[in-house]
Amino acid sequence: MAKYLFQTTYTTEGVRGLLDEGGSGRVTQTENLIARLGGRLESFYFAFGGADVYLIADLPDNATAAAVGYAATASGAVRTKTVVLLTPEEIDRAAQQKVSYRPPGVH
Repeated sequence: MAKYLFQTTYTTEGVRGLLDEGGSGRVTQTENLIARLGGRLESFYFAFGGADVYLIADLPDNATAAAVGYAATASGAVRTKTVVLLTPEEIDRAAQQKVSYRPPGVH
């Protein structure tokens, strides 16, 4: 399974819902959503600053992660940014691949 970081910012409507439901309610709803899609919620943190929520989830694939982000954003209660996370082993494999790249303007 792939690992994803979701950075979520609440809209005014979303903050109202959060105040009604509470933080624990949002975590439970998110856990259930991800489990129904075949994934697992690893961590969920509320924050202040750039984003209101940072969560890490294991999901089957990029399409599933995109579906989660789109559904959340389409609700109008949040804006979501999804980041694909890579393990050190994946970076090792990437570093071992030989790639021939010519920068623009270099002939």
